[in-house]
Amino acid sequence: MTRILLTTTSFQDIPGPHHKMLEDSRFEIIRERGPLSEARMLELVGDIDGMICGDDAITAAVIDKARPRLKVISKYGIGLDKIDVAHTEKVGLPLTFCPGVNHTTVAEHTFALMLSLFRHLVEEANYTRSGNWKRLSGHEIMGKTIGIVGLGRIGREVAIRAKAFGLRVIGYDIYWPEEFAQEHGIERFQSISDVFKEAEILSLHTNLSPETENMVCAESIATMKKGVVIINCARGELVNSPDMAAALESGQVGGYGADVLEVEPPPADHVLLKAPNCVITPHIGSRTHESVQRQAGMATRNLLNFFNNMPAEAQANKAPWPPKGRR
Repeated sequence: MTRILLTTTSFQDIPGPHHKMLEDSRFEIIRERGPLSEARMLELVGDIDGMICGDDAITAAVIDKARPRLKVISKYGIGLDKIDVAHTEKVGLPLTFCPGVNHTTVAEHTFALMLSLFRHLVEEANYTRSGNWKRLSGHEIMGKTIGIVGLGRIGREVAIRAKAFGLRVIGYDIYWPEEFAQEHGIERFQSISDVFKEAEILSLHTNLSPETENMVCAESIATMKKGVVIINCARGELVNSPDMAAALESGQVGGYGADVLEVEPPPADHVLLKAPNCVITPHIGSRTHESVQRQAGMATRNLLNFFNNMPAEAQANKAPWPPKGRR
């Protein structure tokens, strides 16, 4: 029987038609609570035919142990930085993902973090809950300059909402969406460093790469406007956490809102968990009922479409797949 490893918790926890779709496949489903470490993945693979994964560590070692039985990886979501994509290409292992499923959801979460910082919402709610009627003065976001690094689907949705809030929108992307920018009045800057210098609010929506890792660090923070508010709904590794904590303590950064950290879940002593003016959420930016159902539906369809187009003898591990010439 075809065996599928399912690791994403939101897929498993949120009801929707994706459950019946997977059950109707009559595959054997092995359920785990991810994201899983490389060590745990190595324990599980070897007799798995396909997987629907989240942010699990799918390294070259995991891929090599999983093959030749593993036929396909269906990524639940859009980020592929936890998967050794170069190795999947090298060995000819098909990999699918789910573009366009969570951009509105993550854009909304970006503004939830932004507004919570500008209006001290977390602190105020905690004061009130404890019986302390303490009123802090916040700030408006209207009229401020927001710099968006990365104008893919999510970055563009943030820009649309930013204009509705009365923000001046500036941005940078290697692949600049000229038509979109003109339509929505977004100013193009020629470098990330230029955006850093001008923004009063900085919103990160770029992918993780060797060039973007630790892009927000002590050196770059020093070039930013004093009191800048930084939002990170992309990847934790874009920001150097100790440098961010130091900047929050000094007031150089006025607030940091993040849905992602470089280690998830973080250790209890993670430097940002007790930093001032810092709001951290547990990677829930795309975790809404609507978004999960879209992601889970696409990830499941991607998996089923692959197996439905695969010869029965290959599914039964009686023939190599993909055949030569189709890698």
